[in-house]
Amino acid sequence: MRYAAGPGKPLRFSRGLPYNVNQVIKMRLLIVEDELDLAEALAAFLEKHQYIVDTVHDGRSGYDYASSGNYDAVILDIMLPQMDGIEVLKLLRAKGIATPVMMLTAKGEKEDRIKGFDTGADDYLPKPFDPDELLARVRAMLRRGGGYTPNVIAFGDLALDCREGILRCGNRSERLSGREFQVMELFMRAPRAIVSAERIMERIWGWESDAEINVVWVHISNLRKKLAVVGSSVVIRVSRGLGYSLEEGK
Repeated sequence: MRYAAGPGKPLRFSRGLPYNVNQVIKMRLLIVEDELDLAEALAAFLEKHQYIVDTVHDGRSGYDYASSGNYDAVILDIMLPQMDGIEVLKLLRAKGIATPVMMLTAKGEKEDRIKGFDTGADDYLPKPFDPDELLARVRAMLRRGGGYTPNVIAFGDLALDCREGILRCGNRSERLSGREFQVMELFMRAPRAIVSAERIMERIWGWESDAEINVVWVHISNLRKKLAVVGSSVVIRVSRGLGYSLEEGK
């Protein structure tokens, strides 16, 4: 089992090496579960099936890690110390985090399922459950991708219209190209989280792409210019050796 080392840690390849399209990309999952034995068993089971798994055991930590934007899916218990799973999910969706979330709980009542789905859950699995069913549901959820997609994502004085692909600040707006929109959406869904160039490459172009890593730098440069055109105080900041993050300028 692999415990999370800290929120906001970017998933990245060897520093300074060119992007390797033959490198195997594993999906990264977060388990938020306060039953330690269950969390350990689930992590071991999912790692056996070639997933990278981090585990945390309370709602506050679950929110901190999930809001980093570095996970492909989250398995979230409802009954948690410090903050329950419904509140964690509510805060994530309010922040614009669209990571698929499966609610995992001993509660099987219809009211709890409805509340979870209304808050933005992608799936719901009551305990006890068969591990193979959980695996099948995780795979299906990952195939669907982020199920919760607000029409407008806001951060600072900036708004991204997801339907039109338009970046807005006050009365000014700039239309983004397809790839520019995807990169900006990645930043807007996890503001302040550091995302490596390799992670952006993997998420937007895919590991089978023939594109080189400098295509990420070009799109970052283009987005910075468009942020300046609309007059936003939001900036794309570089952390040398780590990656990029969306920050509110001073």
